[in-house]
Amino acid sequence: MTRISLIAFGAFAIMAGAICLLVLIPQAMLSHVEAPPQLKPYTAQQLAGRQSYIANGCVYCHSQQVRDPAFTTDVDRGWGSRATVPADYVYDKPHLLGTMRTGPDLINVGQRLPDMEWHLIHLYQPRSLVEWSIMPGYPYLFEEKQESEVTPDDRVIRIPGPLAPKGVVVVAKPEAIALAAYLVSLNRQYPVPASAQARDRMVGGDDGSH
Repeated sequence: MTRISLIAFGAFAIMAGAICLLVLIPQAMLSHVEAPPQLKPYTAQQLAGRQSYIANGCVYCHSQQVRDPAFTTDVDRGWGSRATVPADYVYDKPHLLGTMRTGPDLINVGQRLPDMEWHLIHLYQPRSLVEWSIMPGYPYLFEEKQESEVTPDDRVIRIPGPLAPKGVVVVAKPEAIALAAYLVSLNRQYPVPASAQARDRMVGGDDGSH
């Protein structure tokens, strides 16, 4: 066997082993995880909002996982009452665990902040609600209309404080409404049976970062 053939064979073996270890085996282990009865599939609107969440880069600044309180302060921060487990993500394809926390974790934001109006205002102008926020606004998800142009079907958003636009009315586009609906749907605060939690931690890893 030539040196080039040996290198090629070694590279193939490493790649095949990595795919087997990191993709195929976890997929087989997780294929039998069932959704908790309290976890419902996303509605069509929520799925559209999830796509908007991805398209607008929310995943780059927000995670969607509560890590084990034995190792982190996620629970103390109020991001959830327990560590998330693989069963919490049965309907998430792809999952959006995230790797950055420029902003707070969002896996339970629908429990912390269940008001659609709050989320719509926050999407348009975050600093109208949280003065120190560094989150960018998404005004392109909204329309600014004259009061006379507003129709009964429009979702009007009243922006509080001095950052409200002058002389116009802010109307949420369907994409903004769907994104807010998705955020409100994020709630994994239901209890996980002890047996399922032990199994899911074994599948996902003992550090709670799954």
